[in-house]
Amino acid sequence: MSDSAESASAEPIIAEVMRLFRERGESEYGGESVTQAEHALQTADLALADGAESTLVAAALLHDIGHLLHQLPDDAPDQGVDDVHEELGGRWLEKRFGPAVTEPVRLHVAAKRYMCARQPEYYDLLSEPSRISLSLQGGPMNDDEVAEFERNAFHEAAVRLRQWDDEAKIVDKVTTPLQGFTEHLRSALVDSACES
Repeated sequence: MSDSAESASAEPIIAEVMRLFRERGESEYGGESVTQAEHALQTADLALADGAESTLVAAALLHDIGHLLHQLPDDAPDQGVDDVHEELGGRWLEKRFGPAVTEPVRLHVAAKRYMCARQPEYYDLLSEPSRISLSLQGGPMNDDEVAEFERNAFHEAAVRLRQWDDEAKIVDKVTTPLQGFTEHLRSALVDSACES
């Protein structure tokens, strides 16, 4: 497939992402003081500032897309419900993107559990909503879970994503607009097509 054909096949997926953010992006981000869209854009901007490749920038933008797909209330964690958004988002993304995007997304919750196990002081840096969700997600990993996580080829990317995720909760922060990430999405989709 030519580059122009691959780019053209990316357009419906990019439009679908934009639609999801338009329709659901203003919902609350799990007890934090920012919306889903604000959090996603801040996370993607941090990836850009860190010099991440387009696939990881796309993963940063889309890491919580599972929240935009489910129909649970915003306060589900407060009600003791783990929405398993990382799995829902990962399944949705793997039909569209390659593993360089989908695996860091699927692993970003596990990365929080991993970091709590490997760096106990990391827990103290988590916001209260993130601590609540951690307990629902299984708490810090045990030694076997740590070893399994570290065997995944994308575990380091997932940890980077997790670090940006934790920082991306600043009220009224000016960010790159959603449309500013279309080239990264397009590049990630083209890379995904080359992988298959």
